[in-house]
Amino acid sequence: MAFIDSLAHLAPEQWNRLSGTTNPFLRHEFLYGLEKTGCTTAETGWQPRHWVERDEQGHLIAALPSYLKFHSFGEYVFDWAWADAWTHYGLEYYPKLLSAVPFTPSPGPRLLHASNHPPGSTGENFSSALETLLASGQASSWHLLFPDQSSREALNPERWLTRLSCQFQWENHGYRSFEDFLATLKSRKRKQIRHERKGVREQGIRFQNLPGPEITQAALDTFFVFYQATYLKRGQRPYLNKAFFQHIIESMPEHVHLVMAIHDNHYCAAALFLHDQQTLFGRYWGCLEEYDQLHFETCYYQGIDFCIARGLKTFDAGAQGEHKLKRGFRPQLIQSLHWVENEGLRPAVADFCRREARAVQAYAAEAENALPFHQSRTTPE
Repeated sequence: MAFIDSLAHLAPEQWNRLSGTTNPFLRHEFLYGLEKTGCTTAETGWQPRHWVERDEQGHLIAALPSYLKFHSFGEYVFDWAWADAWTHYGLEYYPKLLSAVPFTPSPGPRLLHASNHPPGSTGENFSSALETLLASGQASSWHLLFPDQSSREALNPERWLTRLSCQFQWENHGYRSFEDFLATLKSRKRKQIRHERKGVREQGIRFQNLPGPEITQAALDTFFVFYQATYLKRGQRPYLNKAFFQHIIESMPEHVHLVMAIHDNHYCAAALFLHDQQTLFGRYWGCLEEYDQLHFETCYYQGIDFCIARGLKTFDAGAQGEHKLKRGFRPQLIQSLHWVENEGLRPAVADFCRREARAVQAYAAEAENALPFHQSRTTPE
């Protein structure tokens, strides 16, 4: 058992034998792509510290993508208040150990293991390695973000603090068309979405859908300008660089889909999605000029069209956004696991998690009541 400082130490086939190649975010190509293009480095505050386990023959049998974090940007489970509390008591919160897929608020497997290696044993071995690392003072705490149920169970969630957050996901109930989906909505919401889509068309905007293998350099270059603008408008630098997008398009094109909006024969906006055989993941969007309703059309309605056409079951459109509710995205409770090494602060953090969980559960229940569906009908006739 060991923590390694880069996936460069592992061949893609070694890692992918554990992760599989179904989930795009867990593939060696994605995670190592972040490293080699300079997105996850010590300089960016994401120092790789991946946990790996080998058998007696030296074969990789388990792994957990992890990073020493020197800030809390790009995580989507916000702990700035925890960092402030550490500072208030004269303690250092950073670095912390984060087990997650960087910049990706999407639930999925996290603790990876060989099919013939018991997950419970893997979880215990990681816990032992984690205790050693925390006791050495290399990190103040440990945080596992967006794990699926199997990863949580293998890591024995009763040992850790649990936080709840809420996201919104669209579900495909066998819709045959976008109109088929609209038919499940209340009349007022149905008319509103039709009005939004019509408004985009009346501005003379059309769309070009580019599967990964068909993404041209010109389209990628333009998309990246738009993507950068999304961050620059908020006074921030983008988390990802063009070299990373170039890398995933070249190394895993079957997972990539780019939607380009065109106005007056020029690109005016773009959204880049990733997907597997079950789920569309909406992640990266940008534009330079504002057009009425264009964001909703490009990021949500084009994505719903894609799911229906491909028969995908779920559209995971990312973190936050109550505006997704009236477009049919249901609230989903998401769990994350945390371990605080400081015995003095641990009870306060545990209390925070309990109070926050009650508030998140109440929020999710209220959001469920605000969905636009007919109570008697969410599936097509």
